[in-house]
Formats: sequence, C-alpha cells, structure tokens
Amino acid sequence: MTGRTRRVEGTMIVQRRAVTAVLAVATLLMTAGCSSDDGGSPGGGESTAPGSTASGASPTRQAADDAPPAKGSVKVLRTVAEGLETPWGLAPLPDGDLLVSSRDEATLTRVDGETGKKTEVGEVPGVSPAGEGGLMGLALSPDYASDHMVYAYFTSASDNRIVRMLYDEQKPSGAQLGAPDTIFRGIPKGFVHNGGRIAFGPDKMLYAGTGESGDTGLSQDKESPGGKILRLTPEGEPAPGNPFPDSPVYSYGHRNVQGLAWDTKQRLFASEFGQDTWDELNAIKPGDNYGWPQAEGRSDDAAFHNPIAQWGTDDASPSGIAYAEGSIWMAGLKGQRLWRIPLKGTEASADPQAFLEGEYGRLRTVVSAGGGKLWLMTSETDGRGSPEGGDDRILEVQVS
Repeated sequence: MTGRTRRVEGTMIVQRRAVTAVLAVATLLMTAGCSSDDGGSPGGGESTAPGSTASGASPTRQAADDAPPAKGSVKVLRTVAEGLETPWGLAPLPDGDLLVSSRDEATLTRVDGETGKKTEVGEVPGVSPAGEGGLMGLALSPDYASDHMVYAYFTSASDNRIVRMLYDEQKPSGAQLGAPDTIFRGIPKGFVHNGGRIAFGPDKMLYAGTGESGDTGLSQDKESPGGKILRLTPEGEPAPGNPFPDSPVYSYGHRNVQGLAWDTKQRLFASEFGQDTWDELNAIKPGDNYGWPQAEGRSDDAAFHNPIAQWGTDDASPSGIAYAEGSIWMAGLKGQRLWRIPLKGTEASADPQAFLEGEYGRLRTVVSAGGGKLWLMTSETDGRGSPEGGDDRILEVQVS
C-alpha cells in the first residue's frame, strides 16, 4: 500500500466518523424535538389526528405555536345572502359558492359567493325535523373534485344518521341530489341534544359531533354513539387508529358537541353546550373523557379532560367554530356574539374576546374562508330567535 493510498484511506475514515457523529447528533435532536408531553394525564396534552404528523401541518413549526395578540378585531365586510330559512350547515364549494342546509325544510341551497343568488339543489329524503333535529351538518368529500359527494348529518324518524349523496350540478335545479347512501346510523335522537356537526379532518377521516339526546347516561357509555365525537372512514366504518378497538368513538363524556375545527398543526377543537352553568371549548385528545354528566365545565377530578375555556350559558350557547389567524372563532346562539379564543398550542393564550354582540342575533355556523376571513351564518329562524323579516343571512367577515 502506497503512502498516498494510506493518506486517502485515512481521510475517508475520518470523514466517515465525522458523518456518523453528525448523524448521531441529528438523531438525538430529532428525538428530543418529536417527544410528546401528552403521555398519561387525561387533563392535558396535544391532540393530533391519527395517521398524521403535527409537524407537517404548518410550514413553520415554531410559528404555529406562537400566540397571536391578546386582542383581535372583527370587521363585517358584506352581507353575502339573505332570506335563508333555518340554516344550519355550511360547506364552501371549490368555486367559491356555498352549500347551505335548511334544518326544518330538509333542503340544500347553493348560494353564489359573489352575488348571493340562491338556487335550490334538492330536498333530502328521510329527514324528520322536530325540536333541535332535522337536516344539520354538511361536509364535502375529501375527493369532491372527482366524486362530487356531499355528506350530511340528519334526524330521521328513528335516529340521527350520516348519509352521502351525489351532487350533479348538470341536472335541473331542485333535482341535483342523488339518493342518500346511509353510511352510519343509530345515533340517538331526541327533541334536544342531537349534535349534528360533521367535518373531514386533515387525515381525510370523517368526524361527527353527537349529543346525548337528553339521556345523560349515554355520554359515559362507550358502546353508545351518543354524547361523543366519532371518527369514521368515508364509508362509515370505525377509522384506523381510533382509541378503542373496532369502535367509532374518538372521545366521550360530551353533552352536545356543536362545533369541530383543526388548527394548522392538525389539533382538533370542539365546542359544547353545557346545561345551566358552563359551556365549553375543548382541545380533543383521542380516548379522553370530557366529564359529562359528572362534570360541567372545569373539574378537580383528574379523570376528566378540562375545557380550555368556559362561559356562562347566557353568554355563549356555542355552535360552530373555525380556526383562523391563530385563534378559534366560536359562534354563539343564546349569547348572540362571535367569540375569539387566542391559542398557544392547546391552551388559551389570553381571555376570550366577544364581537358583534347582539348585532346579528343568534349565530349558528362559522367557517374559515381563507386569508383571515370567515363565513358567518345566523340562526334567527330556528324558533328561538326574534327575526326581523323572518329570515337569516350569511356574512363575510375579516378577522385578526
């Protein structure tokens, strides 16, 4: 072996050792960065959609957990549409138009996002409206561009259920919906507490917020879909990675879940009606118990996951929620206001702030419109409002 060969070989050995050392340090840093503090305590930790990675949800990992300013702002830009009857679900379409469900009419209406023109899409058969039940939450398939499927949560004569329907825009107005395909049935129904919010998560699984239909014992019964957040495949089967084997139940101990939203790190939040004392905003962790009926609002019992914010029922009676500009935005029905809850991780980083108090009546649904904007829909014609002219509207709102 020549001297030159020995020198080259020696250099290569040094380089390999250096690379090995760098890789070891990188591995150690990655391990530290990916460690989670959610192990064990039902009252804390981050909630990330199963099958997804939190770090992939935002281009800047650190920025995603930077708290927004303690105080925000809301500006109503315009009224998009008026004259809606018992609107409940709202699903933005890819072209900027909006699909709206009428709880009591059991119809879907398409609203032009620019002009506000309303076109009836069709009536959903099998809906049996009564009390708080009827045609409620809407969600578009994750593959809507190719399959044109619309999902809906509604009350039938026997239960609450989730269906999917083909939406064919080429057919005449009023006849654009295909026959409903029931993908999940057997959610308890009642005159009150029917839940109703559905949404596809970042993992392309379908999440549904249900109520206990007035039977408080159902919330703690993991065999019942009542008083739960459910996580399903698009076909309605228990989703892979759910916390309980072969079960659709994702979290339990809820009274009446009304809003679902994810932040940029794929963490799920949910709004919930209390009874007489506390309404809640919760950070949802798979398999956790949120306390109802043993706990309403915050509790000293470590078995229950505490809310990140709570309100007296006169100030909130929360419905839909959306995530925008580092905060959860929560529509209030009885409270008749839009709440801003700034976040740092899965905690509120400052006190909730109220906007539009009493200006537009009961607020039912709020959906992110991108660019710091929201779609906000009122609920004055649901039998508990005091509508002027007997209609409801959709607003476009700028928030910060």
